[in-house]
Amino acid sequence: MHVVTNYHVVREIGPQDLQVVFLDGGKDDDLPKREVLKGEVVGTDPFTDTAVIRVFSSGKRLVPMHPLPLGESAALEVGQSVYAIGNPFGLDHSMSKGIISGKSRTLDIGERPIQGCIQTDASINPGNSGGPLLDAAGRVIGVNTAILTASGTSAGVGLAIPVHA
Repeated sequence: MHVVTNYHVVREIGPQDLQVVFLDGGKDDDLPKREVLKGEVVGTDPFTDTAVIRVFSSGKRLVPMHPLPLGESAALEVGQSVYAIGNPFGLDHSMSKGIISGKSRTLDIGERPIQGCIQTDASINPGNSGGPLLDAAGRVIGVNTAILTASGTSAGVGLAIPVHA
């Protein structure tokens, strides 16, 4: 299995230190099951701030893995509901709801600007980077990447790299 994330999330992680955490959410009164698996970075593109991780799984799994379906980032509309999933401020497996606030934004944080980003008011704080931005049907439409802020705090505009960039 492979996971797409941001390059800035994995660039300083050593090859022996990369871990991917899965959580099943629990059912009824059951506590959620948590599983930590080793991963390996198999591809990066610093210019688009993307990376691909191969997740290693052997034997019986505690938490089943289900790939998320891809949505159509090219067909997004301003005002459309979205959900940002991540780990803001170390609070694992968090979700925030918002809307598409703008399309085709430019994110200028590296050696070269990233064109076509999705602007959202869903909270994308430190720790949300690399998580999926989902449409209302649960399809991945982007990768949460950055918050643009004038104050240096977590108040600002969230940006995600679209899946069809």
